[in-house]
Amino acid sequence: MSTALSTASRPFLTARWQHLALINYAVHPDRLAPYLPSGLTLDLLDGQAHMSLVAFDFCDTRVLGIPWPGYRRFPEINLRFYVRQGERRGVVFIREYVPKRLIAWIARWLYNEPYAYAPMSSTVSTSNETLEVTHRLEIGGRTQRLQIKAGSHLMQPGPESEAHFFKEHTWGYGRTRSGKLLTYEVRHPVWDIYPVSSIDLDWDFGAVYGPEWADYNAVNPRSVFLAHGSAIAVAPKKVAY
Repeated sequence: MSTALSTASRPFLTARWQHLALINYAVHPDRLAPYLPSGLTLDLLDGQAHMSLVAFDFCDTRVLGIPWPGYRRFPEINLRFYVRQGERRGVVFIREYVPKRLIAWIARWLYNEPYAYAPMSSTVSTSNETLEVTHRLEIGGRTQRLQIKAGSHLMQPGPESEAHFFKEHTWGYGRTRSGKLLTYEVRHPVWDIYPVSSIDLDWDFGAVYGPEWADYNAVNPRSVFLAHGSAIAVAPKKVAY
């Protein structure tokens, strides 16, 4: 996949996304209906809808080409699900957390994105043979923690693989405050993955995403992947009129 945008417009945002942890859950379609913008359908895997808890690091972040001091490197943790607009495969976000109040405010104000601020941190430890990625989120009166251990060698799963389904999406979608469909394009090369050996998830879904998600505290994920990441470019959002 080329990093060039298929639109002629200048990218709104460029960055490097690194060490993307994807923890994937089957979910009943009715649970996602309140978040599904008009004009989209759920993208199913094995006949089921899915959502993913995704944690990664923004690096070398630039907005309209400008590297704003203090906003170039930070973690993000989001909860997203998978949709289609015809042949286009994409994602919709339920909630996105960042440790920068200004980023969360701008994303909500300009684009009605479900961003929120919370104290967060991330660490990556490497050796010749292992990789350990840890994210912490301070919310619900305690520290939520996500830790993945993996081998340090990379591999690229095929286009029909489950890993490819969860990690490769060109399109992002949302709603304006008036309910119109927002569309944006994210371009990056196909990501390699690390072989995950273990996951330690201490996460209160009810505290982080609302009481309607509390039952997922007792649900085991369908799969877990750790993608290497790459440079990315995000096109400006377009509104469907």
